[in-house]
Amino acid sequence: MEAVSGLTRDILDRARRSRDARFDGRFFIAVRTTRIYCRPICPSRLSSDSNVRYFATAAQAAEAGFRPCLRCRPEAAPGSPAWTGTSAVVQRALRLIQDGALDHASVGDLAKRLGMGVRHLSRLFAQHVGASPATVAQTRRLHFAKRLLDDTHLAITDIALASGFSSIRRFNDAFRATYLRSPRELRKGRRTGVDVTGTAEITLRLAYRPPYDWDHMHAFLAKRAIRGVEVVTADSYSRAVQTPSGHAVLQILPVARANALELRIQGAMPAELPLLLSSVRRMFDLTADPGRITAALSSDALLRPLIARRPGLRIPGAWDPFECSVRAIIGQRISVAAATTLLRRLTGRFGEPIEPLPTGITHLFPIAAVLAEANLDVLGLTGTRREALRQLARGVCEKVIRFDAPWEDVSRSLCALPGVGRWTAGYVELRGLGEPDAFPFGDLILRRQVSKGGKTLTPLELEARAEKWRPFRGYAVFHLWSAEQTPGAA
Repeated sequence: MEAVSGLTRDILDRARRSRDARFDGRFFIAVRTTRIYCRPICPSRLSSDSNVRYFATAAQAAEAGFRPCLRCRPEAAPGSPAWTGTSAVVQRALRLIQDGALDHASVGDLAKRLGMGVRHLSRLFAQHVGASPATVAQTRRLHFAKRLLDDTHLAITDIALASGFSSIRRFNDAFRATYLRSPRELRKGRRTGVDVTGTAEITLRLAYRPPYDWDHMHAFLAKRAIRGVEVVTADSYSRAVQTPSGHAVLQILPVARANALELRIQGAMPAELPLLLSSVRRMFDLTADPGRITAALSSDALLRPLIARRPGLRIPGAWDPFECSVRAIIGQRISVAAATTLLRRLTGRFGEPIEPLPTGITHLFPIAAVLAEANLDVLGLTGTRREALRQLARGVCEKVIRFDAPWEDVSRSLCALPGVGRWTAGYVELRGLGEPDAFPFGDLILRRQVSKGGKTLTPLELEARAEKWRPFRGYAVFHLWSAEQTPGAA
């Protein structure tokens, strides 16, 4: 009996035959006779069961010698949730690979960053991922390049650079080996997305597994939007972000009658696109598997009606861990409105100004190097918060605090800051890093919501109760917060 991502062969077969969008990206279908792998929603004629193999990820299918379908475009599937709950080292390695760690470095360099040998890292990937680190990185590069070929008018040389290929020759060779065609042949005759030559705008669709509670995501971000940095309209979220070449402006909005969000990017260089997309996917929690989350949490009588009310609830992220840490420190034990007022003062005084846009975006969020030397006395913050922000910024600049380090190290570094405890560290892990099992320990709203005999739980009692919500404690947190009110942090 073949099982993939916790799904039996029978469930896999039924999902494939029904082309159920809820399983899109959760597994991939490989056909032995054609040597092609597809998404579960592929409109191609169904193959017989005996000719089908299933894989948890596209990288596994590629490792087994299958090539991607040109019709359903596996590169456009939602991100894989297959590694949730696997080795923490593997999850960190995958995040680094997603951020381009192997684009211009070796697997040996990656293993060194993780504090282990290449052979041990390879064994962990074989056990937890079913594909080597090199295959995962190559699949990521090819998939991203294929999306840009199909959906933009970027020059092929720019696409090769944006996708992490070191030369146009390697780019062409990889495409011919995988797709049996050159990039130019694949693009020929296709209708592509927005022409960026005149507008400097790129538009891409980012798929998700339904359902998706856009209303909750939109309301949460709107309540915390920092005027001048972020703008939330009735149907979109926009902001300016720092990039190596300067800055870019992003707009995200839902796509009608499609399981996708639309991302519009202005001002970014091609090589900056992968990290921007990775951050947007994390911030809007586009790799979540609602079916799996519901199955894990619905056994709890307290959570069951909340999940029924909001089956597509996601974890609203922050743009990056540093920004999230600043927001959390400023927002401790004060209202959201008060926190956003302070953050507006912070960005207005210390954020880099940009040419004002018609939307009202005028500044970038302050960077660590500026806050490390800033006179924060003018903001109206308490002395403890000012010192915590200074030490945070200096720690990031001096690489004492590294958000790509193992989470235990990050948490210890944050908790060493003045006035920062496990709640703040858990909040940063939840929203800044997008960890589905993160937990803001000791949260008063959660302790009140998860009461026992009408009595508010102690922090230790809450922590013990939350054990049954693993590995999705973060979703339980947001269901409980949304049932009463959202926490007093920005």
